[in-house]
Amino acid sequence: MSDEQRPQRPPRQPGPWRPGVKRPGPYGRPAYPGGGPRPWASRRTIPTRGIGLIAEGEEIIAGRRPVEEAFVARRDLVKLLVVPQRRDALQQIVLHATAVRIPIIEVEGAVIGQLAGFDGHQGVALVVRRRPDAAPEEILARAVARGEAPFIVALDGVEDPQNFGSMIRSAEAVGVHGIMIGSTGAAPLSPAAIKASAGAVEHLLVARVDNLADELTALRLRGIRVVGAEAEAAQTYREADLRGPICLVIGAEGKGLSPAVRRRIDLFVRIPMAGRVASLNAAVAGSVLLFEILGQRPAPVNVARSVPSLELAMSEADPVDAAPEVVADAGDEPLPGLGG
Repeated sequence: MSDEQRPQRPPRQPGPWRPGVKRPGPYGRPAYPGGGPRPWASRRTIPTRGIGLIAEGEEIIAGRRPVEEAFVARRDLVKLLVVPQRRDALQQIVLHATAVRIPIIEVEGAVIGQLAGFDGHQGVALVVRRRPDAAPEEILARAVARGEAPFIVALDGVEDPQNFGSMIRSAEAVGVHGIMIGSTGAAPLSPAAIKASAGAVEHLLVARVDNLADELTALRLRGIRVVGAEAEAAQTYREADLRGPICLVIGAEGKGLSPAVRRRIDLFVRIPMAGRVASLNAAVAGSVLLFEILGQRPAPVNVARSVPSLELAMSEADPVDAAPEVVADAGDEPLPGLGG
């Protein structure tokens, strides 16, 4: 049978799309009803301002513990974001948000992840007014108010937000009066860094300075010793005298201390290593030195100083009426359909 005599099959008509079958439309993607461009090109490129949940001059705090600490620290609250599926597990936080009369907006987990920049938000976030940066003089004033010798940490180019947050957590745990960081080449106080600090940043002063080396010189003129870590130092941290007014400087990951900062160091100490690893990361090395300094300092006069709990903060909040809680729903505004 020749090709002319072979019966011709009718052209296949497009039918409904089924799994395993190539999708119609350009580039194998489904054609949207009504045509036109895809309304949301990517789930990871949603503009923060477009969602309308964070305004100018506001910042987001994500994660259960950071949100609790923000309540305890009496931050200037704007609204609470919570994933509906996690609402029962976050009942205490929701009740406190109701007590302080801030809107509670139910959103999907992907929205919080987009706003915070990470996925470990545990289904809750708090929008607050952006905090002003502290000044080095405020750190010294806090030491005077507590009747203690100044205890300061300076971070020289620490770029990793996890290291930044971990250093904040350790610094607050040992009673550091404040942290100084350079305005360039350092990690910002991002939601990821706040989450890594477990909310400790709410109880610690953080001063961002234009020139860290100049600020260290000013501290030396005030009688504060500047101590830095170096692998080739003559003294170990256990042999060094770390008492009195002190500023511990932690260098950047991999690069260490910058030359300008190194020239301001009064005492170099090293952490002895017994294994094959040549060094520790910035957060671990800094934490080791911080707790050694704490061990050499006299016990604070107010030993009972502690951070109040969220239950105490709730008891001090204004009472609310017994009327049912009115919860704002993000569905009232046009939002993209995102997965949790």
